[in-house]
Amino acid sequence: MTPRGTDWSLALLVALGLGTGLATWFAGSRQSAWVFAAHAALGTALALVLVWKLRRVWPRIAARARWDRRTGLGLAALGLVVCALGSGWLWANGVDGGFGGMSLLGWHVLLGVFLGALVVGHALARARPLRGADVRDRRQFLASSFVAGVAVGAWALQRPVQRALGLHGADRRFTGSYDAGSFEGNDFPVTSWVADRPRPLDESTYRLAVSGEVRRPGSLILADLDRGDELVATLDCTGGFAATQRWRGVRIGRLLDDAGVAPAGAHVRVISHTGYRWSFALADARDLLLATHVGDEPLTHGHGAPCRLVVPGHRGFQWVKWVTHVEVHADADLGAAASTVWSSLTPAGRGE
Repeated sequence: MTPRGTDWSLALLVALGLGTGLATWFAGSRQSAWVFAAHAALGTALALVLVWKLRRVWPRIAARARWDRRTGLGLAALGLVVCALGSGWLWANGVDGGFGGMSLLGWHVLLGVFLGALVVGHALARARPLRGADVRDRRQFLASSFVAGVAVGAWALQRPVQRALGLHGADRRFTGSYDAGSFEGNDFPVTSWVADRPRPLDESTYRLAVSGEVRRPGSLILADLDRGDELVATLDCTGGFAATQRWRGVRIGRLLDDAGVAPAGAHVRVISHTGYRWSFALADARDLLLATHVGDEPLTHGHGAPCRLVVPGHRGFQWVKWVTHVEVHADADLGAAASTVWSSLTPAGRGE
């Protein structure tokens, strides 16, 4: 590869890796498994192009007398890339570790976001434009084809090799998450997106409000929500665990039928006690479950009691906990994603 071709390839692969990595947060169904495959292949491709880069700059690194300020920055960037790739590789191969209160997957995400921002910023500020020779050169094309072929091949062979070697990585879901507490009631990890830590809600005074574009708004006590509707679904957390459970409660469609959706109603917002919320198209929301039980056990506070949302095929952060409002609106909720951050700053989110 030409020097500029190598540098632009690295920048492009980092940008695509960042984009696919962020996309995995919203990819929870089998139909979106290609996002995870692309992210894995891009990581391998980045490692291969990095070898090309090191072959070119190694003489300058090896000769201490030739070091300057850019050398130190380059070595720091190299260390960042190695740590970002290494943490993801170790996680994918079943290494159970971490430090600083975060798992290897958490560090992989943090380092990946920082690396992506750094590389994109550097490319915008100082990158030299590509020349025709950097794109049309036959050797450049062959090198790129080789990298792509090896990256895809490595992704295809990863699971078979892991199974042959007996590595725990072969047991993970297509999302990269590992099973934890499936079909064991409340005995699966308790996590919250960002830092919601509300106080437990009093079940005797709990009310679920159904309002918005409905003909008969009202509120329901907890007993009204345990109608025996069941759903087997996998909660797949972006933190790296997955738990398949039998959930029990009431389908949202039942509540909407009771309330009578007005003609203008097209979207359903499910809102937590903390202000955390998510929005779904009306047709999709009807099949979702508001769960009061997991297995044969009432939900514990950490898992969203008295009532949490169950959303098959979506990542765990969209399974809203401590639900207190179901609202029907004419438009989608463009502020839902932001609410998952600022909810932790509300008095209820802080537990006041």
